[in-house]
Amino acid sequence: MNALEITSNTPGFEQEIAKARVAHKNALIGAGTIINTTLAQQAIDAGAQFIVTPNTNKSVVELAHQHGLPVLMGALTPTDVANAIEYKADIIKVFPAGSMGVGYFKALTGPFSEAQLIPVGGVNLDNLSQWFEAGACGAAVSGDFCKVLNTEQERSVLTKLVKKYISKLPK
Repeated sequence: MNALEITSNTPGFEQEIAKARVAHKNALIGAGTIINTTLAQQAIDAGAQFIVTPNTNKSVVELAHQHGLPVLMGALTPTDVANAIEYKADIIKVFPAGSMGVGYFKALTGPFSEAQLIPVGGVNLDNLSQWFEAGACGAAVSGDFCKVLNTEQERSVLTKLVKKYISKLPK
């Protein structure tokens, strides 16, 4: 995996972004849970390489794009998706997708077939393929990967899990 999102509700998220950029030079390090331009500016100043929002906010997109950063903008309703398209979000994350289900996600891809939609929330190994079959251009998974690794055994288990996820991706 070569992308990491550090959310703004992580204590000291700006310092964590800066540390991650140094420690993982070949990875994309972004900022998540960016709900306004104040947080967006803090993330940009810390060196974030992409911005993720849980909401639709035109000002966040404009600020990020001024700095050459892509935005994965949160949306749930058809109105949110239409606004995210109008605001020029690079990717639209349907959030919380799991609460609404794969059927709802698929229904959104009909009128918004030109949009790059990804499900966020509720995506797991058992349903990953279903999201792609419903029209997702990608998927966000976090729950299975948000664990502190203390031993080589734990690292090995996580590596095997990542490989299982990768094997489920469309070819």
